[in-house]
Amino acid sequence: MIRQIIRIIGVNLKRLNFFAKSMGGATLFEKIVAGEIPCHRVAEGENWLAFLDIFPRSPGHTLVIPKQGIQHLSNLSTSQRNELFDGVCQVETILSAHFNTTDFTICIHDGPLAGQEVPHVHVHVIPRTTGDGGGTLQSMWPSAPAMGAQADHAALTQLAIRIGGEY
Repeated sequence: MIRQIIRIIGVNLKRLNFFAKSMGGATLFEKIVAGEIPCHRVAEGENWLAFLDIFPRSPGHTLVIPKQGIQHLSNLSTSQRNELFDGVCQVETILSAHFNTTDFTICIHDGPLAGQEVPHVHVHVIPRTTGDGGGTLQSMWPSAPAMGAQADHAALTQLAIRIGGEY
């Protein structure tokens, strides 16, 4: 409904959230948390909220958000991250019972270059069932090497060294 209203008035959702945040205003999700915009609640904790995505990839597609408006996962405190993922697990339990599944696609778009439309951390919890039409991570990058392809261990070793990891 929100996107329909936004389309009618001709405003792009990404631009709306960018301008709201840059002007010190609340994002769409902060307005949902504040009760200014309705949502279809699935569950709620002290510091997180879970509600149905208004443009679901499949039935039951739920967003779990921290109640505090923070854009990147790495900027959440350890306790905020723990509570958020406790919420994700609670939502899985709820959706498991309803959709009779134990399988989920869990996804986070962490920043605009990663596809984040609302500058507020949100975890997509998508119940997976037989024949739901969804794909794997590989389907998001079809030109990437398929599972079972020969790995370039030399290049991976060099990258791990450059970023300070281990090989």
